[in-house]
Amino acid sequence: MISLKSAGDIEKMRHAGAILADLLTNLKGIVKPGMTTADIDRYAEDFIRKNGAVPSEKGYAVPGISEPYPASVCTSVNDEVVHGIPSDKRILEDGDIVSVDVMACYQGLHADACYTYAVGDISPQRQALLDVTRESLDRAIAQVKAGATLGDIGNAVESFAIPKGYGIVREYAGHGIGRHPHEAPSVLNYGEPGTGVTLLKGMTIAIEPMIMCGGETLKDGTDGWLVSTADGSDAAHFEKTVLVTADGAEILTPWH
Repeated sequence: MISLKSAGDIEKMRHAGAILADLLTNLKGIVKPGMTTADIDRYAEDFIRKNGAVPSEKGYAVPGISEPYPASVCTSVNDEVVHGIPSDKRILEDGDIVSVDVMACYQGLHADACYTYAVGDISPQRQALLDVTRESLDRAIAQVKAGATLGDIGNAVESFAIPKGYGIVREYAGHGIGRHPHEAPSVLNYGEPGTGVTLLKGMTIAIEPMIMCGGETLKDGTDGWLVSTADGSDAAHFEKTVLVTADGAEILTPWH
């Protein structure tokens, strides 16, 4: 069931979202060649906890499907799309891209966000992928307002990325969020305008385009979490949590 949030719920989500926004913005000056993905995880968990929240990802599990997630963030490098587990053995190199997907819970309410970072100097092709994915998110958020539909959001991503020659992750999607990290509805990155669930004032959703340079086929890793591109092409991922208002969207995770 889709839940509409109270004023108190929204205020707590704003607080959780502000923590994530500061974290992801700070990481722009921290992520660099030579550090490990576990370094990112330790920094993120410490930051979230010092600001009075809890990392929602740590220990998160889908009953009957997954083991509890062992870290506070997901770090997905280059051809890794989502759910990469941080490791001291994974050293970032100059030219890599790494997506940091993170959730925080403040007084029982969650927020979710992701940013894909350039590690050192990246190729023009990788920079173009980041630019297209980030603009896909901006275009999707621009569709949000009471009375719009989820199809409007998905179409904004699909109609922008596909003509530019990129692939869209179709097996994974954005989602509702609030008292649970993942709630109804699913927020697909493709669709037809005017179709699907109608947005209502007070809904909170996480919009997260995942765009690939190559084909759209994915492959699962051996750890039960990691998902990569089947053809080894690069992938990028940007995400913000938004509140549906009468005439637009309030971004609850305003990283920049």
